[in-house]
Amino acid sequence: RLLRTTARTARTSMVEAARSLCQTDELATRTRNALSAFLTTLDRWRGRFGELEPRPFLELVLDESGYTEMWQNDRSAEAPGRLENLKELAQAIEEFDTVPAFLEHVALVMENSSDPGADMVNVMTLHGAKGLEFDCVFLAGWEEGLFPHQRALDEGGTNALEEERRLAYVGMTRARRRLTITFAANRRIYNQWSSSVPSRFIEELPAAHIEHLHRHPTARPDYEPDFDGAPFAPRVARYRSRRAELGKVIEGRAELLATRPPVAPGRFKIGDRIFHDKFGYGRVETVEGNKLGIAFEKAGHKKVIDSFVEPA
Repeated sequence: RLLRTTARTARTSMVEAARSLCQTDELATRTRNALSAFLTTLDRWRGRFGELEPRPFLELVLDESGYTEMWQNDRSAEAPGRLENLKELAQAIEEFDTVPAFLEHVALVMENSSDPGADMVNVMTLHGAKGLEFDCVFLAGWEEGLFPHQRALDEGGTNALEEERRLAYVGMTRARRRLTITFAANRRIYNQWSSSVPSRFIEELPAAHIEHLHRHPTARPDYEPDFDGAPFAPRVARYRSRRAELGKVIEGRAELLATRPPVAPGRFKIGDRIFHDKFGYGRVETVEGNKLGIAFEKAGHKKVIDSFVEPA
């Protein structure tokens, strides 16, 4: 869970998030050592990637990872089928010169096997949506600190913010008829509720093309998980357009992409007092990019990622 949260917060891959965590004290020693060993193995596989043919490379990964052995020792009814699937995979990959060629073939087969006329929901990232268009598009989580991401605001400066803004423009222009943008009034992070601020990108949208829908928090203290009854239900900004209206938005792109003043390059400085959910209160002693060296009052000196602490 911590790994997924770190990757999502830093907007990076799970592997890079794992590398960052291994350099901090967020994980228990045993867990950190095991994760570090796995990353070393992963790097070794990457080094052999270009040296071996596809099938030998696959067999190397299956053997060293223990995946084949796991199913060989499994006594469930599912195990024989899993082992047979691995054999078929090895035979199939042998027909290709490279692993990327095999993966490309698999992607094409999976794409052709789906019914293009069927009603379905496609879930994808903004990067993955480039070049695609849909009648209805939903963009969720448009909040300051999420989109634009906090790292772009704190460390990236003008260029990083502009890249986030361009990505927002890509997402909006995927919609042919209707675009719905949502943001939460409150978001639960690390078991604590915190108020959210709508993304600045929403404020930059042309008012003539926007219909605002607001759902305000109720007075009830209890929390219900469904949106309709939840005291922290999402607020929605809905953007409707026809092709002609979309053209107007594109013509006004210079105003839409107006640059805002850059944010300070760091959230914390040496001497700042902070709070961490696990380690409690402490004071910043060193700052290395997004990694902080902190002297905690009860936990001693630790290195943590800045997104895991807040000003005290």
